[in-house]
Amino acid sequence: MRLTQFSVLLGATLLSVQALAHDFTAGDIHIIHPWSRALPPVAPTGAAYLVLENKGDQADRLTGATSPIAGRVELHEHVHQDGLMKMQQIDSVAIAPGTQVEFKPGGNHFMLFDLQQPLVEGGSYPLTLNFEHAGEVEVEVKVTGEPAPAAPADHDAHSHH
Repeated sequence: MRLTQFSVLLGATLLSVQALAHDFTAGDIHIIHPWSRALPPVAPTGAAYLVLENKGDQADRLTGATSPIAGRVELHEHVHQDGLMKMQQIDSVAIAPGTQVEFKPGGNHFMLFDLQQPLVEGGSYPLTLNFEHAGEVEVEVKVTGEPAPAAPADHDAHSHH
Protein backbone atom coordinates (compact mmCIF):
# COMPACT_ATOMS: atom_id res chain seq x y z
CA MET A 1 0.00 0.00 0.00
CA ARG A 2 2.78 2.45 0.87
CA LEU A 3 4.53 1.79 -2.43
CA THR A 4 1.30 2.64 -4.28
CA GLN A 5 0.92 5.91 -2.32
CA PHE A 6 4.55 6.75 -3.05
CA SER A 7 4.04 5.99 -6.76
CA VAL A 8 0.97 8.25 -6.90
CA LEU A 9 2.83 11.04 -5.09
CA LEU A 10 5.85 10.66 -7.35
CA GLY A 11 3.65 10.67 -10.45
CA ALA A 12 1.82 13.80 -9.30
CA THR A 13 5.13 15.52 -8.56
CA LEU A 14 6.53 14.65 -11.98
CA LEU A 15 3.36 15.90 -13.69
CA SER A 16 3.52 19.20 -11.81
CA VAL A 17 7.19 19.60 -12.78
CA GLN A 18 6.28 18.88 -16.40
CA ALA A 19 3.47 21.46 -16.21
CA LEU A 20 6.03 24.02 -15.05
CA ALA A 21 8.48 22.98 -17.77
CA HIS A 22 8.22 25.36 -20.63
CA ASP A 23 10.67 24.24 -23.30
CA PHE A 24 10.80 24.18 -27.09
CA THR A 25 13.15 22.69 -29.69
CA ALA A 26 14.41 23.89 -33.08
CA GLY A 27 16.85 21.44 -34.65
CA ASP A 28 19.68 21.02 -32.14
CA ILE A 29 18.66 24.15 -30.22
CA HIS A 30 16.74 23.65 -26.98
CA ILE A 31 14.81 26.77 -25.87
CA ILE A 32 14.22 26.88 -22.13
CA HIS A 33 11.51 28.86 -20.30
CA PRO A 34 10.75 31.98 -22.38
CA TRP A 35 9.36 34.68 -20.06
CA SER A 36 8.59 38.39 -19.73
CA ARG A 37 7.79 40.63 -16.78
CA ALA A 38 4.29 42.04 -16.39
CA LEU A 39 4.21 45.76 -17.22
CA PRO A 40 1.77 48.64 -16.81
CA PRO A 41 -0.84 48.67 -19.62
CA VAL A 42 0.60 51.88 -21.12
CA ALA A 43 4.18 50.53 -21.46
CA PRO A 44 5.31 50.96 -25.10
CA THR A 45 8.19 48.47 -24.80
CA GLY A 46 8.85 45.17 -23.09
CA ALA A 47 11.56 42.55 -22.87
CA ALA A 48 11.69 38.77 -23.19
CA TYR A 49 14.17 36.33 -21.70
CA LEU A 50 15.04 32.63 -22.14
CA VAL A 51 17.94 30.18 -22.32
CA LEU A 52 19.25 28.70 -25.58
CA GLU A 53 21.13 25.40 -25.39
CA ASN A 54 22.95 23.91 -28.38
CA LYS A 55 22.71 20.12 -28.05
CA GLY A 56 24.33 19.51 -31.43
CA ASP A 57 27.90 19.39 -32.70
CA GLN A 58 27.58 22.39 -35.01
CA ALA A 59 27.54 26.06 -33.99
CA ASP A 60 24.33 27.95 -34.68
CA ARG A 61 23.33 31.58 -34.52
CA LEU A 62 20.15 33.35 -33.41
CA THR A 63 19.61 35.96 -36.14
CA GLY A 64 16.40 37.62 -35.02
CA ALA A 65 12.87 37.37 -33.69
CA THR A 66 9.36 38.61 -34.41
CA SER A 67 6.08 38.73 -32.51
CA PRO A 68 2.56 39.73 -33.51
CA ILE A 69 2.26 41.71 -30.26
CA ALA A 70 5.15 44.08 -31.13
CA GLY A 71 5.83 46.45 -33.99
CA ARG A 72 9.38 45.10 -33.98
CA VAL A 73 11.64 42.86 -31.90
CA GLU A 74 15.38 43.48 -31.54
CA LEU A 75 18.21 41.49 -29.98
CA HIS A 76 19.94 43.58 -27.30
CA GLU A 77 22.88 43.24 -24.94
CA HIS A 78 24.07 45.20 -21.93
CA VAL A 79 27.58 46.63 -22.13
CA HIS A 80 29.76 48.60 -19.71
CA GLN A 81 30.64 51.90 -21.34
CA ASP A 82 32.18 54.93 -19.62
CA GLY A 83 31.37 53.44 -16.21
CA LEU A 84 27.70 52.94 -17.08
CA MET A 85 25.61 49.97 -18.17
CA LYS A 86 24.01 50.63 -21.54
CA MET A 87 21.85 48.60 -23.86
CA GLN A 88 22.67 48.24 -27.51
CA GLN A 89 21.19 46.35 -30.42
CA ILE A 90 23.11 43.35 -31.75
CA ASP A 91 22.68 41.55 -35.08
CA SER A 92 22.93 37.97 -33.83
CA VAL A 93 23.96 35.69 -30.98
CA ALA A 94 26.29 32.71 -31.51
CA ILE A 95 25.48 29.44 -29.76
CA ALA A 96 28.50 27.15 -29.73
CA PRO A 97 28.01 23.36 -29.61
CA GLY A 98 27.41 22.04 -26.10
CA THR A 99 26.86 25.49 -24.60
CA GLN A 100 24.02 27.59 -23.20
CA VAL A 101 23.35 31.27 -23.84
CA GLU A 102 21.16 32.94 -21.25
CA PHE A 103 18.92 35.90 -22.08
CA LYS A 104 18.29 37.59 -18.73
CA PRO A 105 17.74 40.98 -17.12
CA GLY A 106 21.06 42.83 -17.22
CA GLY A 107 22.32 40.68 -20.12
CA ASN A 108 21.17 39.61 -23.56
CA HIS A 109 17.44 40.08 -24.07
CA PHE A 110 14.75 40.62 -26.69
CA MET A 111 13.35 44.17 -26.80
CA LEU A 112 9.74 44.38 -27.94
CA PHE A 113 8.88 47.81 -29.35
CA ASP A 114 5.45 49.31 -30.03
CA LEU A 115 3.56 46.76 -27.94
CA GLN A 116 0.12 45.99 -29.36
CA GLN A 117 -1.15 44.48 -26.11
CA PRO A 118 -0.19 44.82 -22.45
CA LEU A 119 2.07 42.25 -20.80
CA VAL A 120 -0.29 41.03 -18.07
CA GLU A 121 0.69 38.61 -15.31
CA GLY A 122 -0.46 35.09 -16.14
CA GLY A 123 -0.73 35.85 -19.85
CA SER A 124 1.45 34.70 -22.70
CA TYR A 125 2.31 35.64 -26.27
CA PRO A 126 4.03 34.07 -29.30
CA LEU A 127 7.63 34.91 -30.19
CA THR A 128 9.19 33.48 -33.36
CA LEU A 129 12.94 32.90 -33.16
CA ASN A 130 15.07 32.69 -36.31
CA PHE A 131 18.22 30.57 -36.31
CA GLU A 132 20.86 30.34 -39.02
CA HIS A 133 20.80 26.50 -39.10
CA ALA A 134 17.89 25.36 -36.91
CA GLY A 135 15.46 27.58 -38.81
CA GLU A 136 12.38 29.24 -37.41
CA VAL A 137 10.51 28.22 -34.26
CA GLU A 138 7.59 29.80 -32.46
CA VAL A 139 7.72 29.74 -28.67
CA GLU A 140 5.20 30.80 -26.05
CA VAL A 141 6.47 33.53 -23.73
CA LYS A 142 4.88 33.42 -20.28
CA VAL A 143 4.30 36.74 -18.51
CA THR A 144 5.24 36.68 -14.81
CA GLY A 145 4.27 39.08 -12.06
CA GLU A 146 7.88 39.71 -11.11
CA PRO A 147 8.25 43.49 -10.95
CA ALA A 148 10.76 45.21 -13.18
CA PRO A 149 13.71 46.56 -11.16
CA ALA A 150 14.75 50.20 -11.25
CA ALA A 151 16.60 50.40 -14.53
CA PRO A 152 20.31 51.22 -14.19
CA ALA A 153 20.77 51.02 -17.96
CA ASP A 154 20.55 53.88 -20.42
CA HIS A 155 17.13 53.36 -22.01
CA ASP A 156 17.33 56.59 -24.03
CA ALA A 157 19.03 54.67 -26.83
CA HIS A 158 15.83 52.69 -27.38
CA SER A 159 13.96 55.72 -28.70
CA HIS A 160 16.64 56.34 -31.34
CA HIS A 161 16.29 53.07 -33.30
